[in-house]
Amino acid sequence: MFLSALANFIFVILFGWGDISSISNVEANLVALKPEASQLEIAAEKTAVLAGDGRFLLEAKRADEIQPIASITKLMTALVFLDNNPGWDQIYEITAADNISGGRLSLFLGERVTIKDLFYTSLVASDNGATIALVHATGLNETDFVEQMNAKAKKLDLRKTKFADPIGLSNYNVSTAREIAIMARAAFKQPEILSAVSIPTYRYQTENGTDKKIESTDYLLFDSGVNSFQVVGGKTGFTDQAGYCFVGQFKNADGQEVISVVLNSQGNNERFKDSKALINWVFNSYIWPR
Repeated sequence: MFLSALANFIFVILFGWGDISSISNVEANLVALKPEASQLEIAAEKTAVLAGDGRFLLEAKRADEIQPIASITKLMTALVFLDNNPGWDQIYEITAADNISGGRLSLFLGERVTIKDLFYTSLVASDNGATIALVHATGLNETDFVEQMNAKAKKLDLRKTKFADPIGLSNYNVSTAREIAIMARAAFKQPEILSAVSIPTYRYQTENGTDKKIESTDYLLFDSGVNSFQVVGGKTGFTDQAGYCFVGQFKNADGQEVISVVLNSQGNNERFKDSKALINWVFNSYIWPR
């Protein structure tokens, strides 16, 4: 793992990859692996850590292998939604077409909510029904919406990323750890998305007068332990084929940010343990600019 990460790091510096640009020798000296860095052992099948500025891939394990990405899909859905947002204060009524089986269900037939509350319900709770309702609220049909998702993936130079639905239930929604990190960086740069994926709990009242309490699927936002880093935000994903997945943005005490991806961890809690181990290793093993 150590040699693989080091080799991959050198490769990216020399040649770049997609949205990860090549850099000069002077810039390369800003981030360097410490000679005493320990070997990293992570149980997750695939991992990647991208520096927050997008220039350095700091760690990689099978990072270019394609697999289903489950509800991490919703980050691209949110990006495309922002291109088609009918207005945050517009009211949407939940219909039978929004009744999607699987995962959490927070909204019910006939409930009327603002677009903003729909957006937050989709990302905070990873709610499938709220997500498809968000798509319907744009006025686009699902086929056209997915076409825009694939077009945006192409624009981001995500060569191995494809979408078949806007939720993540399809096993044909695929990507790699490396490309998820790039996609997440683009998503987290949008303040509306970052706001939604950074809060543990979201409360609101429907237009029908029902109080809603939406809790995040990102358990790291509830972590009461003492960490050497701050959890900026994150998005989970799970299906039988994708396994337990997580992508998150983290910041250390010096303000350095990274985006971490773990795919196919061994369990719900394990994906968060893997992420913490990965982030601690990266922040402790590299010399960061000051």
